[in-house]
Amino acid sequence: MKIKYQLLIFLNFVFVLGIAQNTEILIKPYLQDASPSSIIVKWETSSGEESIVEWGLTPKLGKKTTGIAYDINFSESRVHEVKITGLKRFTTYHYRVVTNKVKSDIYQFKTPPFASDNESFNIVAMSDMQYDSSEPEKFSEVVNQGILRYVKKEYKGDLSNNLAVVMIPGDLVVTGSVYSQWKNHFFNPAEKLFAEVPLYPVPGNHERNSNFFFKYFSLPENGTAAYSEHWWYKDYGNTRILGLDSNEGFRNLGEQLAWLQKVLDETAKNDAIDFVFAQMHHPHKSELWIPGETDFSGKVVAKLEKFSTDSGKPSIHFFGHTHGYSRGQSKDHKHLMVNVASAGGAIDNWGEFEGKDYDEFTVTQDEYGFVMVEVDGDKEDPKFTLKRISRGNTVHPKDNELTDSITVWKKDRKPATPKALAPQTVVEDFKGVVLKADLFESTFDTAFHAASHWQVSEDKDFEKLSYNSWKQHENWYYKENRQKDDDLTDEKIKRLKPNTTYFWRVRYRDQNLNWSNWSKTVTFKTK
Repeated sequence: MKIKYQLLIFLNFVFVLGIAQNTEILIKPYLQDASPSSIIVKWETSSGEESIVEWGLTPKLGKKTTGIAYDINFSESRVHEVKITGLKRFTTYHYRVVTNKVKSDIYQFKTPPFASDNESFNIVAMSDMQYDSSEPEKFSEVVNQGILRYVKKEYKGDLSNNLAVVMIPGDLVVTGSVYSQWKNHFFNPAEKLFAEVPLYPVPGNHERNSNFFFKYFSLPENGTAAYSEHWWYKDYGNTRILGLDSNEGFRNLGEQLAWLQKVLDETAKNDAIDFVFAQMHHPHKSELWIPGETDFSGKVVAKLEKFSTDSGKPSIHFFGHTHGYSRGQSKDHKHLMVNVASAGGAIDNWGEFEGKDYDEFTVTQDEYGFVMVEVDGDKEDPKFTLKRISRGNTVHPKDNELTDSITVWKKDRKPATPKALAPQTVVEDFKGVVLKADLFESTFDTAFHAASHWQVSEDKDFEKLSYNSWKQHENWYYKENRQKDDDLTDEKIKRLKPNTTYFWRVRYRDQNLNWSNWSKTVTFKTK
């Protein structure tokens, strides 16, 4: 009897050892849904139900939290999910994952601060990293030679201390329903980034509303209950991040826009939030690819614009779908519109598709790259700085070159009110009237003249405009700056009516999206 018992123990040991030897980590640990007191760690193994995260304040770890495992592809492989709670805010932790005696390397993560801590932090945004057979290593390059090298060079300390959030507005893989693409094309190339910085994606059209997207990601469940994880929000310090679903089947649901309005109304009253960064896949305007635009995205933008003006809290919407970078700004609102592609998908080259030179956009580039946003949590004067870091394209490669930047303060920093100089009397040529104003002035040394807005009307209240022109200091379209040599202090009107009295005014904007007051209204008469 004793021999049989010993044999049973031996066979059980061999069985367990076999499982441990056969189990391998398919997708290395990645981070989700971080809060000041908790974080979710996920990973995938070839087999095994055991889901353990060992963690602590030092590489010695010392603590252990268990979680769940679930099927991902009707096979032995398992996705593991462990939620660690009881953490201290804005604190660095070390961790590793364990399944069937197989252990990962030790990584780090840092919990978010409270808004009241007034901490500063960095966010990276990128999209459309779906696999391109012509450039199969491009996403790996953008992450490893791009983001990781850039962060290491520009900031001091470890990755988790210098990068808070990864935002991804869609098209993570070519076909979301193909299981192998998630491991090979998305997670593996970016494993060093995702292991130490929480990622927050929204689905693009290439995800095809696949179950794999919703099994791999554990996103905040604070959206509409019936559409869990399709739209949501997450707070980090003084910034609220919104995730939206602009895909067919969801873009026309009234529930999503109603939810968005409710969240924006609450955010406007929330003194802890200074900025809102929204992300959705499809653009409302696209200079490189007009067919990619959607009406839904335009409705979202309109709500964000109104929110920013009514609340005084600047906003951004990040998008992708068009494979290139674009940055624009609303005329009347502190709102940025930023295409953060392409992180891997084939570039939409100039002239390849139908495009349009939109007034809002000042920079469009047919290049790979990513966007960094440096958020300043200063209690008295918060701001953010957005930077485009380019990897160039196949014809003109670049190595983490800064190709665009803008800083936006929450508080207004109004330029001086311009003076409308001329005309103020009778104009001889009604077919070529030139409006002239004085030079730009601001009390802030770094401010410069970035836009002018001219209005001409037959009534002094400007209710019905005869001429309305908004020009910005740069307009990079089709690799050419169409605003070159325009100092923005004059504006030529090619045709007005003869024998008519007109009223006109002008206002100036600096590069930080601050408008001056309108100039004093003056009049002239055409002959």
